Amino acid sequence: MVSLKLSQGAKPGIGGVLPGAKVTEEISEIRGIPVGQTCISPPGHTVFSTPIELLEFIRQMRELSGGKPAGFKLCVGSRTEFLSIVKAMVETNILPDFIIVDGSEGGTGAAPLEFEDNVGLPLTQGLMIVHNALVGAGLRKKIKIGASGKIATGTDIVKRLIQGADFTNSARAMMMAVGCIQAQACHTGKCPVGVATQDPRRARAIDVPTKADRVRNYHDGVVAEAVRLMASMGAATPDELEPTMLRRNVSASESWSYARLYDWLKPGELLDDTPSAWSDDWATARADTFTIPRGHSR
Repeated sequence: MVSLKLSQGAKPGIGGVLPGAKVTEEISEIRGIPVGQTCISPPGHTVFSTPIELLEFIRQMRELSGGKPAGFKLCVGSRTEFLSIVKAMVETNILPDFIIVDGSEGGTGAAPLEFEDNVGLPLTQGLMIVHNALVGAGLRKKIKIGASGKIATGTDIVKRLIQGADFTNSARAMMMAVGCIQAQACHTGKCPVGVATQDPRRARAIDVPTKADRVRNYHDGVVAEAVRLMASMGAATPDELEPTMLRRNVSASESWSYARLYDWLKPGELLDDTPSAWSDDWATARADTFTIPRGHSR
């Protein structure tokens, strides 16, 4: 597949930074930048500036890749902004094959602490917005949803499937399986265990065949645990998971299911009879702009 990253959970609103210390001669040749010079990517894309243009670019990505599934990844910050993309889908009938929702729980050694801790919606909120918005617009069955952000256990997988995801992504946990010790030296090129470095001497710390087995075993174990959890809940497949199966303690004496905690839209409900809880955001969202009127942001 080909995926366009709009934002990353750990640092939404910030572009990528390749520190000069990690720009070796090999990377210099590949990226076309001087050896030892920091490469800063812009925080915003220049090829599009509106929701409609975003979808047109997704379509171009699909065509240029020879028909591979094409989609985008984002950390949701505003329900209205995402509804603008949904309105653009309805108006143009240009649909991504998938949308990956990243939560603010996401982590990277290159993220500023303030952003990592405070910016963007947590995965549960972002995932529920994306799932319900697509259901309400009658598009959910045509678009797959991925969930990313501290997915590390079988419980994490099952929980996100119940909340609306079709699949989950895991980065941090897989790095741990490779050998990451969270030394937080990723940006220096001096990772002590060889995971995040281009230094050949340091990279020798990773024995690829052994680490490959560890990653495979970890992956297999997590998936097996997710299947066992579903079986204990009476679900033979993910399709049989329901919001009533996931609960949250709302007080010292009460536990509510997700079916009660959240409003679950019906197929096409945004188009036919917009619920009052969504009506203001849906009316404000526009397919031709990401800009939200001052004083309105949900």
